[in-house]
Amino acid sequence: MPSPAHAEVQAEVLAAGNQPYASYWHPNTLLSWDPATDPDARFNRSRIPRAARASDPTLKANPNARAGEGRIASLVSFAPTSNNPSQGAPDANYYAFPYWQYVDTLVFWGGSASEGLILAPNATVIDAAHRNGVKVYGTVFFPPAAYGGQIQWVRDFVQKSGSAYPVTDKLVQVAQHYGFDGWFINQETGGGDTALATEVRNALTYARSRGPVEFMWYDAMTESGPVSWQDGLTSANDAFLQDGATRVSDSMFLDFGWSAAKQTASRTNARGLGRSEFELYAGIDTEANGYNSSVPWSSVFPDGQPHVTGLGLYRPEWTWKSSTSRADFYSRDARYWVGANGDPSNTTTTSSWKGLASYVAESTAVTTKPFVTSFNAGHGDFYAVGGERLGAGGWNNLSLQDVPPTYRWIVQSTGTKLTPAVDFTDAYEGGSSLRLSGRLDAANTVRLYQSRLPVAADTRLSVVVKSPVAGATNLSAAVSFTDAPASFTYLPLGVTTGTGWETKTLDLSGYAGRTIAQLGLRAEAAATVDAYEIRVGRLAVYDGGIDAVAAPTGLSVLGVTDVSSTRKTLRLGWTAASGPVHHYDVFRRDADGTRVHLGGTTGDAYFVPRLDRAGTSATSTIEVEAVGAEGGRSTVARTEVTWSGDPVASNLAVGQPATADSQCATAESPAKAVNGSVTGGTTDKWCSLGAQKWIEVDLGTTRALSRFVVQHAGAGGESATWNTRAFSIEVRSAATDPWQTVVTETANTAGTSTHPVTTTARYVRLSITTPTQTTDPAARIYEFEAWGT
Repeated sequence: MPSPAHAEVQAEVLAAGNQPYASYWHPNTLLSWDPATDPDARFNRSRIPRAARASDPTLKANPNARAGEGRIASLVSFAPTSNNPSQGAPDANYYAFPYWQYVDTLVFWGGSASEGLILAPNATVIDAAHRNGVKVYGTVFFPPAAYGGQIQWVRDFVQKSGSAYPVTDKLVQVAQHYGFDGWFINQETGGGDTALATEVRNALTYARSRGPVEFMWYDAMTESGPVSWQDGLTSANDAFLQDGATRVSDSMFLDFGWSAAKQTASRTNARGLGRSEFELYAGIDTEANGYNSSVPWSSVFPDGQPHVTGLGLYRPEWTWKSSTSRADFYSRDARYWVGANGDPSNTTTTSSWKGLASYVAESTAVTTKPFVTSFNAGHGDFYAVGGERLGAGGWNNLSLQDVPPTYRWIVQSTGTKLTPAVDFTDAYEGGSSLRLSGRLDAANTVRLYQSRLPVAADTRLSVVVKSPVAGATNLSAAVSFTDAPASFTYLPLGVTTGTGWETKTLDLSGYAGRTIAQLGLRAEAAATVDAYEIRVGRLAVYDGGIDAVAAPTGLSVLGVTDVSSTRKTLRLGWTAASGPVHHYDVFRRDADGTRVHLGGTTGDAYFVPRLDRAGTSATSTIEVEAVGAEGGRSTVARTEVTWSGDPVASNLAVGQPATADSQCATAESPAKAVNGSVTGGTTDKWCSLGAQKWIEVDLGTTRALSRFVVQHAGAGGESATWNTRAFSIEVRSAATDPWQTVVTETANTAGTSTHPVTTTARYVRLSITTPTQTTDPAARIYEFEAWGT
């Protein structure tokens, strides 16, 4: 994303509060990139170092999995090249990946001829990966000519200035400035020759010497120049991994056509070069069929024998893209990673896809104190702080994702097993918590985290719990130590005094000098509990009291964009707090003293995607609060944002949290009906095939409404015969109020229908009785607009 050529244009960009995106370039435009003049650079920077990881073979979940051998590289497209938000977005529908414990390297996949060949990962993905000890690579993609590739771009990549390669110098600068680990080089443009291939190798070798920076080479271009996929490490491509005594790349992604013979030969060739076979990743393409893909597993992970190479996953986000709901995504993702049983210790299935946990032992990044998790999945429908819901509406932000459980899920019991789940209906911090539920007729031990946490004389273990009734929790913390890692010690959490969140703090001084190997929970009751339920909102291991946290300073507004007279987007910046900070929370403070959570980041700048005016107030107070590694909170830094003029009617539904009875596909979620667009193609809509078709929008506060506008199928370019025929619109001011019908339509044929009203409401609902002009059963709504002030 090159810097503007003129200073006056740069000033205009800095003055705007527009959405920052992940950076992308062509080789020559990268040469002009300077983080000091790129207004988005500050928002794309990660400051989370990569955590150390450990893996105890005696604690591996699956008896067939192997530790310390073949690893997994995962190539993931989180969004289109030019449309990767830097710091999350107000939409819960997102690939919030939860199985980091099986991955060694994540490639932020992208790049296109029209947008940019070089794509740097955004800050949220770097933050989440590094918290879990996973490397992150950006992508350099030279596409085939059929997809717009030009061999000149490869020549631009290796252009020289004296003995230097300026483009790869920039690759090193980008990786170091943004805080990620390396680059995936995918050179698939035909037309090369031996001289060009040699220069590509020279450029990578040069860049590694300027690092630290790592490279993963894709098996496409050969040493003689043409593109010829080898499906293995051969004499035609091995110099891109190791050229004599020179380490050219750190690893290689082998194309998809490998076989047992090619894998064995690749291992032999790697060893002959003095390199590990586990620096090779045998690629499998799951973009189209996910866990229905055919994979010759025994060629890479033979039963009972050492792994032959590592495994490269191409587009595992199929589990999200193919899903119809969040629950469906998590079900598909569990099957992809830990098998059909949702239990990494039991991957027995008739399916040829047993799950990656069947082959690769999990690692843990829980290796230093303090360790704190609120089971925040990195997306949700609201945002809670200390058990209080301060943010309404869907969101995603992997910078705020906690380290997910190492074992998802292992429940040990001689009776009925409880069901653990990440619960999106309640949270202590963030948008989710851990819920245990089911029939409790025997002791249940839930293994959660493998760890390496030394216990000191002042080490504490705290658990925040919430029970539907006051009284016995029937819950204990389960802790094992490295001197007997499979043997748990149980520490009862006692009783709750009410039905809210309560903190139970346990003194671990009696175990000083030992090291915690596992953290879990044990539920056990004196008598059977038919419908046991408890939520865990936080699990923490730390020394001493909760440390004080220094406050950020110098909070200022870097840019403002007026969306309407009642809504803005902002770019904020501040000076980071001294001392360790887990993240910063950003709030709007209203005149009555209440706070609204606007988002969070690990950096010193944040884009606020939506700042709403409170009534007719002339200013809004913005606060930024530092959150420490142990959960402590600083005093706040404040600044003011000014509103001008009287509020005028606008579409209050844009970007607000939307829910629906169902959706036809992941890409046709209810959020698409409130994204302010009808021109994004045939998936820029909410679609439902449900028996009861409805979409509901939470406007955030009670607002005065003057009209509703519904954009039907025709407004999005689809057939007018699919325009909604019969529907009603209902409103209410509180979630407990009855719905009031304010619009009834029985014979609509228009692509856009407008419905004047005079009412006030916070919640608005479109209910569809006849979805089309024909017998087609699908409802198609491109926008559901609620206009008012």
